[in-house]
Amino acid sequence: MQKTTIQEMNRLTPEAFHEAKKVPLIVVLDNVRSQHNIGAVFRTADAFCLQGVWLCGICCCPPNNEIHKTALGAELTVDWRYFEHTLDAVKALQADGYTVYAIEQAHGSTMLSDLQLPQNQKTAIIMGHEVFGVQQEVVDAANGCIEIPQYGTKHSLNVSVTAGIVMYQLSNMLR
Repeated sequence: MQKTTIQEMNRLTPEAFHEAKKVPLIVVLDNVRSQHNIGAVFRTADAFCLQGVWLCGICCCPPNNEIHKTALGAELTVDWRYFEHTLDAVKALQADGYTVYAIEQAHGSTMLSDLQLPQNQKTAIIMGHEVFGVQQEVVDAANGCIEIPQYGTKHSLNVSVTAGIVMYQLSNMLR
């Protein structure tokens, strides 16, 4: 088996990416402190051609060298916004017709493996702080919670790993 060359991958140019039809999925980062995690979310959002990334609270914003190290330029292609308060982002999304899900372990959450979304439904997911998760008041404001089933001894995954799993699954449903 021969690896695919860059030319064979036929990737979009940044200009073509901006014009491309996006998956109606926005990733909201609720006080994510690691600039590397933020960069990884941008890079994954670019890979799946998502609508955007919204940064809230203590999240660092582009331009930033540490974000760029993992985003590899995706912070320049993926649309993003900043909100001082995550609740304001949730309210703005809901007012614009988005169904908003917190990605969190919670009573009554829906397992990602059981989630069903209609194609093209405007959807947003909220990823929380690396230690504290999504703020409770933000969970309360969301339309629901999605949880990734886990079977080992650890009770959580890295936020960028979780975001990647959920972005992949939801982008396939919404595409």
